[in-house]
Amino acid sequence: MWPELLLAGVLAGQTVQIHAGSLRFLALGDSYSVGEGVAAAQCWPRQLAQRLRADGVDLGDPQIVATTGWTTDELSAGMDAATLVPPYDLVTLSIGVNNQYRGRDTDNYRREFAALLQRAIALAGLRPQRVVVVSIPDWGATAFGQGSGRDTAMIAAELDAFNAINRDEARRHNVAWADVSAISRRAGSQARQLAEDGLHPSGAQYTAWLSQIQPLAQTALSSP
Repeated sequence: MWPELLLAGVLAGQTVQIHAGSLRFLALGDSYSVGEGVAAAQCWPRQLAQRLRADGVDLGDPQIVATTGWTTDELSAGMDAATLVPPYDLVTLSIGVNNQYRGRDTDNYRREFAALLQRAIALAGLRPQRVVVVSIPDWGATAFGQGSGRDTAMIAAELDAFNAINRDEARRHNVAWADVSAISRRAGSQARQLAEDGLHPSGAQYTAWLSQIQPLAQTALSSP
């Protein structure tokens, strides 16, 4: 998304100690799943795995198929190129902010998101109860968004429309849906809640996201 240089980076040069648990976790997404601008251990999928292990769930660290800037079609291509070995015990899907940023229409988003969700369910062993969709946060509320010169009310309205689609597709496919958008709006432009780029969430904000994601992940992992 966005200034291509700003969002084209990945967490290069970071060493991450991998915990291999008996339960396998796949996180599909974009910069938010990668944790752009924060230490690798602070991205929400890794924080989630750590939290669940602390609660006695033997969940391995996530396999993350995500790159900063990806749209729905780019995530699909990334999945095609990745080495994926189903079934996974937990699959999360968080994608769409770059579709909105690039001005893609909602019909295209619905079609491509639904296809990704179906793939996520297949990767979970055809168990929709093992999949969690995570909503798109509101980048317009951030310091970067407020200084971008774009209409932040329009950004919010467009993201609400995209989130209505991913929530509806989750419901249609019997998949849990976690709303982190309200958290991102409350965080706004607070420096503590943002990475140094003023755009992506900080580790502290990702921790707050877990209040919405973790209960759904726990339910998913306790389901058949």
